[in-house]
Amino acid sequence: MRTTGSETSTQRERKMEASQFEDILDDWFIESLKTYKDLHVYQLEHPTQVIEWTSGKTVCVAGYAPSHNEFLELRLPLKLFADENKGLCAERDFKVAHGGFTDGPVRCLKHVPGTRCVVSNDGRSSDLQLWDLGGDDSDVIRKTGSIEGSRSAAESGSRIAARLSSPPRVLHGARSSDVRLSELTSGRTLYTLEADSADPLTSLQFVSDSVFLAGCCNGSVYVADTRTSDAPQLSPPPASSAPSALWWTDASEGLSSCRLVRLSSSGRAVISDLRKLGGAVSQAQLEVQSRRCDLDDVTVSWAPALDDCVAVSGFSGVVQIFDTSLWRSELQEARPLFVHRGHTVSSPPEDGVPVLVTRHVWHPELPRTLLSAASDGSVHVWDWVDQSAASS
Repeated sequence: MRTTGSETSTQRERKMEASQFEDILDDWFIESLKTYKDLHVYQLEHPTQVIEWTSGKTVCVAGYAPSHNEFLELRLPLKLFADENKGLCAERDFKVAHGGFTDGPVRCLKHVPGTRCVVSNDGRSSDLQLWDLGGDDSDVIRKTGSIEGSRSAAESGSRIAARLSSPPRVLHGARSSDVRLSELTSGRTLYTLEADSADPLTSLQFVSDSVFLAGCCNGSVYVADTRTSDAPQLSPPPASSAPSALWWTDASEGLSSCRLVRLSSSGRAVISDLRKLGGAVSQAQLEVQSRRCDLDDVTVSWAPALDDCVAVSGFSGVVQIFDTSLWRSELQEARPLFVHRGHTVSSPPEDGVPVLVTRHVWHPELPRTLLSAASDGSVHVWDWVDQSAASS
């Protein structure tokens, strides 16, 4: 009888938790009618840590399990792109445009502009894998080759960057000492970064056709030009940076007005001007959930079509958007302009393990549209409403 009573009590607790979760979900969906212009969800069989645009309406995702992962090109819901009469648009779901499988994890993924090729890295070595996304005559994504990375970084995952070029080329490297530019078809090395350190990279990014940034995990940033063998510029870690802190970096587009944002594992964000990397233009202490993070966990990114906004994820199950125009040169606390809580609301913790956002990306043209993925396999595309602007 005691066992039966105990089981009944447990069942009641679970029913109560389920009922409470349904109430929270209902409240969030009602609230979302005010805070989102669009919100669409998709469920992957396994979670992804990569979301890469292959066009304005398609993205690539791939799993990071130790072996055998799906590799998909998804077409976003057409309703998202309907200018008027969205309610009359029948296409409200994600569609699988092309698909395939990988034998290992995909930890980094980059589309090569002007091609149907993407380049991936498995996080186990610095080698790259090349993939053909298929076309109208084939819906299969297939591996077509590889590019050897540095042997000195054999156990470190590479960062990858690419620009439109002929012939196609990719910039890649796991550490600041082994960044190189490789020709895609031959694998031939066209450029190597002459760095004085061998710090693990958290970002690698072109800011023009030839100038790129290599962001190191200690907060230092190299600025280099692939057209010259001159020594790169080096921006040291932000002042008062804790030795144990990890840093993630992103830069806005364009050399003339390029701004750099560096975010630490403690939630401190520092903005610099690319032309004056030595000092901070502004900074803030962000309201983020503190946890132990790895190099691949956190994403910070400038909005490509919305002035002064950055998005942050990876500390918890939410994506936060901040207005950096409100930040000052003195360190101050900053509250988010918007918070996407959809992943935590739609998927409660299992066995006490919280859902974490694994990746987010801004749409390249739609100002307030983002995609985000989480550790439960959910993928959301959402167009948020700026409540401060709406109420003013």
